[in-house]
Amino acid sequence: MECIWDTSIQFLQGVGPGRAKELQKSLNISTFGDLIRHYPFRYIDRTRFYAIREITPDLANIQIRGTVKDMKIVGAGPRKQRLVVLFEDATGSIELVFFKGVQWLKNKIKLQTEYVVFGKPTTFNNRINLVHPEMDIPDDESLRGSAGLQAVYSSTETLRDKGFTQKFFSLLMARVLERAEGRIQETLPDYLIKQLKLMPLPMALEEIHFPTNLQKLRAAQTRLKFEELFYIQLGLLKQRSVRLSAHDGILFPKVGVAFNNCYRSLPYELTGAQKRVLKEIRADMGSGRQMNRLLQGDVGSGKTLVALLSALIAIDNGYQVCLMAPTEILAGQHYQTILRLLEGQDIQIGLLTGSTKQSERTKLHKSLQDGSLQLLIGTHALIEDTVLFKSLGFVIIDEQHRFGVEQRARLWKKTKGHPPHVMVMTATPIPRTLAMTLYGDLDVSVIDEMPPGRQPVQTEHYPASHRGKVYSFIRKEIKAGRQIYVVYPLIRESEKLDYENLEEGYRQITEAFPAPLYSVAVVHGQQKPEDKAYDMNLFVKGHAQILVATSVIEVGVDVPNATVMVIESAERFGLSQLHQLRGRVGRGGEKSYCILLTGHALSKEARERLHLMSISNDGFEIAEADMRLRGPGDLEGTAQSGLAFELRIADLARDGQILEWARMEAQRVLKEDALLEKKMHVVLVQQLSLLSKRQADYSRIS
Repeated sequence: MECIWDTSIQFLQGVGPGRAKELQKSLNISTFGDLIRHYPFRYIDRTRFYAIREITPDLANIQIRGTVKDMKIVGAGPRKQRLVVLFEDATGSIELVFFKGVQWLKNKIKLQTEYVVFGKPTTFNNRINLVHPEMDIPDDESLRGSAGLQAVYSSTETLRDKGFTQKFFSLLMARVLERAEGRIQETLPDYLIKQLKLMPLPMALEEIHFPTNLQKLRAAQTRLKFEELFYIQLGLLKQRSVRLSAHDGILFPKVGVAFNNCYRSLPYELTGAQKRVLKEIRADMGSGRQMNRLLQGDVGSGKTLVALLSALIAIDNGYQVCLMAPTEILAGQHYQTILRLLEGQDIQIGLLTGSTKQSERTKLHKSLQDGSLQLLIGTHALIEDTVLFKSLGFVIIDEQHRFGVEQRARLWKKTKGHPPHVMVMTATPIPRTLAMTLYGDLDVSVIDEMPPGRQPVQTEHYPASHRGKVYSFIRKEIKAGRQIYVVYPLIRESEKLDYENLEEGYRQITEAFPAPLYSVAVVHGQQKPEDKAYDMNLFVKGHAQILVATSVIEVGVDVPNATVMVIESAERFGLSQLHQLRGRVGRGGEKSYCILLTGHALSKEARERLHLMSISNDGFEIAEADMRLRGPGDLEGTAQSGLAFELRIADLARDGQILEWARMEAQRVLKEDALLEKKMHVVLVQQLSLLSKRQADYSRIS
């Protein structure tokens, strides 16, 4: 029997081919199952009725009960006409105004008839009115979902124009549930539902769309959120247990000359956190299993050094290593840092980026294939088909969220034999709930200690009107021999956005800091690589005191002499991005500053972000707050590369406890039945199979 949820949405009464096409295009809804899983994002309490005299324009949606006393069409010409309905209750009257479907509504609305009206109060000509409110005749039983807690669904302007009102969405949900009655199959094992006291699926779907009361709504939300997060965790943990049970990793039994020489020549002692993480990596490499490890650490915590020492273990065991970075600037920075740390050692290192000349590429390709090139650092250029290794044993991916799944998977095909060990690095501290969900099948190492001598960066917030004061401070720092970053959110002026942009900012800075007394470099994403490299080098080598840039410098610029980071229109950046930018200063021994310049009109959320930046240097605290404020989809680039799954009801920022619970239960299930072979787990295997068809394959998350 075909599953009811697989039925095409066009066969639902009221939809048809045209509307089905629009639902697919706007909300990716193609089947009954997609529609029923289009869960409400909030609910409106329709249990309270207001008296007309109580209404004020600052109220949210309100509900009133009264009688239509009069109505008239106002305005000349069809486009300028509006229908004005005079609506009364025992306490007063209010106007209901309609700009669309004027003639149709005039014929439909009945005079001297009682209605329940629902809408948002607004003011026009000093009078309160309701524009395009919903109007229902009281106690009409067909209006399911118009009383009590009413579901509100996300939609689009196009859908609304095509008649997809909130009431119509509720009507479609009611029709789908009616068609599915008696045919909804459970998606969790019976024993788990009983054991965890979860609401059965048919009831949960009914209550999520048409809640009987708040208590049942909460129970339905818990059931559906748990299930969503449980299957994500079950899939990730199953992949991890399969990986850990497979002895297909390259064995690196020894720590040799290259590692020991580098370790002994370090100008400073490793932190306790760096030593702990190295021990974890060495244990992986010597286990015979393939390593898949996420290395998390705040900006400046010393991840690159840990990555290099790990790479040297692979080199000491006769294997090649590649390090992939998201930008040419960052790849170049890694190359220079590693050359410096390996000075005097007989290790061949190469750099491959988009701007590497063809003659140099040919040499690199040849030395990779004959094995004489031991360490290759590069950008996306590393995944080109022509790049092949003789014996790739270790892959390091920096700022991994900037690479898509397919790009990472291509690194697997660069060598024959066993898969290489993989280490994924990120400088953006990831909230625990997001890390468990994005990287649940990886082993996680955290460098949670800063190297000695690193001072916290002092962060100050000023309105743009204080720019003169900021410039005076910059002159003082330059006089003391320091360098300054000035970062803008835009490159060119946009008509819609009135905040500072780089072109105007560069002009302002060069006027305030004129040549030859000062030298100003500029770097942004629209420059040719050679121009960007030229200006960047001016700053890195100290020939320019000020670098004007877009957030292109967020990762990978290490200038210990830079002590001031000025961020223009700071309210336009997310918290994690502000924290990353701030991490570009304070890399030397001198006291460093981050100055946040903003416009005067700030939203409550922007004020909260800027306040947190001013009081905290803790990357993990900032990342948690960022996810709470912006949601996981925007955090640290996940919106661009896409989460590996689609969350329809759970929210990683708010449902951390349910996620922990779901992970714990998934672990318990796999402990009893690692390969899900028991009869009672047939439904788990079926659901995992359905989910894997709906989402990207992250089993090879390298």
